[in-house]
Order: sequence, then C-alpha cells, then structure tokens
Amino acid sequence: MAKAMKDLFDRQGGRNGEYTAADIEVLEGLEPVRRRPGMYIGGTDERAMHHLVSEVLDNAMDEAVAGHASWIELKLAPDNWVTVGDNGRGIPVDPHPKFKKKSALEVVMTTLHSGGKFGGSVYSTSGGLHGVGVSVVNALSEHLIVEVARDRVIWSQEYKRGDPTTKLIRKGIASNRRGTVVAFTPDTKIFGTKAQFRPAPLYRLARSKSYLFRGVEIRWVCDPKLLKDDTDIPPEATFHFPGGLPEYLAGIIGERETLNRAPFSGESPLAEDAGRAEWAVSWPQDGEGFNGSYCNTVPTPQGGTHEQGLRTGLTRALRAYAELTNNRRASVITADDVVNDAAFVISVFVRNPEFQGQTKERLSSPHVARLVESTIKDHFDHYLSGDPQAANILLERIIERAEDRMRKRQEKELERKSATRKVRLPGKLSDCTRQSAEDTEIFLVEGDSAGGSAKSARNRNSQAVLPLRGKILNIASASPEKMRQNQELADLVQALGCGYGATFDEAKLRYERVIIMTDADVDGAHIASLLMTFFYLAMPKLIESGHLFLALPPLYRITQGSDTAYAMNDAHKDQLLKSRFKGRAKIEVSRFKGLGEMPSAQLKDTTMDPAKRTLLRVTLEDAATATTKGAKGTADLVERLMGRKPELRFQFIQENADKLADAELDV
Repeated sequence: MAKAMKDLFDRQGGRNGEYTAADIEVLEGLEPVRRRPGMYIGGTDERAMHHLVSEVLDNAMDEAVAGHASWIELKLAPDNWVTVGDNGRGIPVDPHPKFKKKSALEVVMTTLHSGGKFGGSVYSTSGGLHGVGVSVVNALSEHLIVEVARDRVIWSQEYKRGDPTTKLIRKGIASNRRGTVVAFTPDTKIFGTKAQFRPAPLYRLARSKSYLFRGVEIRWVCDPKLLKDDTDIPPEATFHFPGGLPEYLAGIIGERETLNRAPFSGESPLAEDAGRAEWAVSWPQDGEGFNGSYCNTVPTPQGGTHEQGLRTGLTRALRAYAELTNNRRASVITADDVVNDAAFVISVFVRNPEFQGQTKERLSSPHVARLVESTIKDHFDHYLSGDPQAANILLERIIERAEDRMRKRQEKELERKSATRKVRLPGKLSDCTRQSAEDTEIFLVEGDSAGGSAKSARNRNSQAVLPLRGKILNIASASPEKMRQNQELADLVQALGCGYGATFDEAKLRYERVIIMTDADVDGAHIASLLMTFFYLAMPKLIESGHLFLALPPLYRITQGSDTAYAMNDAHKDQLLKSRFKGRAKIEVSRFKGLGEMPSAQLKDTTMDPAKRTLLRVTLEDAATATTKGAKGTADLVERLMGRKPELRFQFIQENADKLADAELDV
C-alpha cells in the first residue's frame, strides 16, 4: 500500500509540485465579499446591485417592526447615490467589548457576521439573520457614509470599498433627532460603469414594504432628473397603509370582479408562540392570479414553506366544506386547482427563519408550513361557513377546473380555454378569450416585469402573453432528457398545444402567430436567438409555415414639443434627428431600458398594436435559393454557433473576424 501511494504521488507530481503552504490564501475582513460578491448578493448585475438597497432597507424595517422607528426614508440621487434613513434607536457607537479600539458602529460596518440579531433580545423577529447585510453593502460600495443620531449626539463615519477613511466623528448635538442614515454608491469595479439604480423598482420596493407593517411610514424621494423614462413615478411620495395586505391586494385587483365577494384576509399569531401571519386572498373571475410572499418583510419571490402552508390550508378547508355540504365531487381538487388562479399575498414574522441563500429568495423553515397551514385552515373554515352562497360558487368553479384538468390529462392534449376562463393553462400564461386560433397571437416575453407591461398593453380578445424566466435552455447543447425536464420549455410547449419533434401537429397550434418580444439590447437578442434555436430544432414546421415572428420594439423615444417619434436603433435615431426634428425647440431623447420599464400605452402603440407595429417574420432558407449545402447549411451554422463544441464557435469567429473590421460592436 505504501509503495502504491508513493508511486501515485510520483506520477502526479506530489513530490516536486509547486503547490505549497504559500499558495493557501486567507481572506480577512470584507475581502471575501469583494472576491465573491455572488455568494452574498446573487451576482454582479443590475438586479444584484438593487439588492444592496434591500439589505439596508431591511435593517430599517427591522427597527420599525421592533417598535423603535415610525418612519423610513428612501432617497435616490444623481451619480447613483442611495440614502436610507430611519428614526430608530441608531446603531451603537460606544467601544465594542471584544474590539475595544473600534466602535460598535465600525464593527457592524466592517465585520461579517456581526450585529444585534443573533440572540433575540434586541429583535424578536428580523429580516437580517447572518450579520452580513450592511457590511456586504459597505464592502461593495465605492463610497459609503453612515450617520447616527443617538443620545442627542450626531456621529458620522465614512468608508471606501469597505475600509474606513475617517474615524468616528462627533458632528454635533441632535436635540430632536435620532436614528441611522446610510448613504452609498455602488463600486463600479464590481458592477461596472453602466449599471444604474432605476427609480421604478426602488419605488415599488418602498411601496410594498409599507404594506407589510401598518405602523410604519415610508417616504420616497427621487431627483426629478432621474425620472425622464419613468413618467409614472412621482419625485416624492409618502406611503402609509393602515389597511395592510387587504389594501395592497385590492390595489392589484382593481376593478376586476372576483368569485368571492370580500377577500379572505386576516392576521393571527402562530401556534407555539412562533410568530404571526397576515394574509389576503381573492379569486379573480378572469383567472389572472397573482402571488406575493414575505418573511419578516423580506420578499421571497420563489415562495417557500409559508406559501406551502397557505396552499395546503386553503385546500384542506375547502375539502372540509365540501364534505360538510355533501359535495363528493370535491375529492379530486388539488392545491394547484385552488391556488393557481388566486391572487394572494402572505406575510409571516417568525423567529430565526431559514432561507435558501443569502439573498433570501425562498423560505425553507419546515415548521412554518405546519403552523401557517393550521392557522389558514381554521380561519378559512369560518370564512366559508359565514357566506355559503359565495363559498358554493367558489367551490363549483374550483371543481370545474379540477375536472377539466383531469380530462385534459386523460386526453393528453390541450384545448383552447373557454371565454369564461375556467381552465388555467400552465406557467404564467395570460391567455386570450377567442376560441379559434384564427388571427390570434402569443407574445413570448422575458420576465414578469415585461410580462406585466405586455398584459396591460394587449388586446385580451386575440393576444396572449407568456413570460419566460431569464434565458431559456439552449437545446442545441442539451440532452433530450434535460429538455424534457426544463419547466420553461414545458410551459411553452404546453401553451402552444401543438407538441414538438415527431409529435408536432400544426393543426393543434393554438395561435396563428407566435411572436418573440424581447428587449432591444444584447441580452434580448441572446434570448431571441435561444428561442429561435428551440423552434428551429424542435418545431421547424412552425417556422416553415410562417407562424414565427420577431417583434421590433423601439430603443429610443424622441420628443420635440408635441411631436414624438420612436427610433429602432442608433442609426435610426441619428436619421430622425437630422431629418424630422429641427428648429430651436428642445429635443428630448429617452432610451428604453427594457420592455418592463416601458409604459403599457407606449408598448401597445409601438410594438403590439397590429395597426401600427412592425413584425419580422422568421423564415428558413428556401432550398431552391440556398447555398450548395442546401438546408444542411443552416443546420451546420446552428450547430457551430449554439452546439456543444466551443472550438467550432471559435473557428467561426476566426473565419469571419475580418468582416467586422469596420463594424460597431456592442459589448
């Protein structure tokens, strides 16, 4: 054995290799955050940069929920500066007992896993758990200033990329002031120079937080210069919603009719003194639901055990009511039948919650599911018994959905949803009401934000919208098994209803036009190329028959007085500026940052209205006019650019590099 190990080490260079103790790095302080920011905020893109604001805002919300702050201010200023302030107790500034040469404030700002939320004596519930939130923000900020008003004294300290640049400075007397103010600008070395805080998501973040705790007032302030592309966002606003989640849900549903007369809502402590839960649920008649979940005021977009408890509690209560009314047909209903068409919001406050990942996108505390389920079931039992007429209408509709689901599964095919929208198709599809496929179209968009704008802009009679999450699977380099397991592609195939590969049947296609509508930028073009690759390889006949199109959203809006025009790209913009917009009147040029940020009226007017838009039909190369390789030439190109072999892509770039000598690249 010893000789075998010796031989193995000799063969692998273990004796003479260069791997020594000097190669072992020990990262100290905040250096791990700067080396691997994705571990702490989920990446280095614009979405991750916005998460920095959530971390600071969550700290202020924890002060409010604990009863020590009554207002919070979120301010967006030029040069990518964000300021979050509150009137809470203020971070302690006295010397830390373990680090006597440092104040507690400096320890909190510069040391991972430090804070007052571990023992539970300072905060009974909180969004921060690991003591890394504000220190991560400090580490990833080019410049950060923290100011504390405590015991009638104002203290201040400044940092650069996580390191203090000043000592803790006593600035003066604070006679009528207390709390903490954190102002920061993200580090361009981490996030790049193009990433900017956008008013719309920060405004929505501030507004949603105010619904989660009725006792807090959140003030929004934004420099008007930053609102050129966000005309619906006010420069100043104050959010205070004593109605809580029911008021939030009512604002989302608006004028739409619901199956239940009044929303099922409530607030209740959880058993075992584990915390409390608040919820609001309605069932819109049009079947276009919504779901939002929060834990300790932190959004959990991927749901988790609190959502699971809500789903199970509603289902058990509805089945119990069916048994009480001798309705035996209800035995087939599942949680999906009950919840998929519902609009609901649930917020829980629990001690020591467990999340998946530092960004806390999913709650994973097992006991929360059981406690929420029990609470929801008890209250929903009383709710159904209190209004039997509305309860019976809701039960019948859900039974119809369940029976239709079973029938579809048995038939192994999808049929068009009826005008009364009794069946919910998979995924986040918002279907049109027309029963025949004639003159109907489905828009494939990237993400819920773009999906929300498209849903508001569409013609409900003939236009459907299916939001897809991020960049879909590249099936040119994926195995058939991986493709079958991909949920986004499964939803897309099911929505179209025509199958794929050998089972493709054009007669079952549920829409006359399939329209890819992505942002007019590099990421949007990449997503469009992935979708076209999917259709080319999985449904080539759909392209051959002329059903696939590309929408052409504008990149710029140009306004001079009452004259407005839209430019598709930089060249088109320059052409319009030279030919159409002349004179001395001020010319305003706005660049759309994405479909999700485009007002729905403008999206309809430029991209979705058949009378005004421009569509690009996607075609396969005609065999009669193709190159000498024929159709195989197109297939070879797809394999070279999208397939599994990177060396083919590299070879293609080398062969065609000279053609790009004078081209303008968007990198």
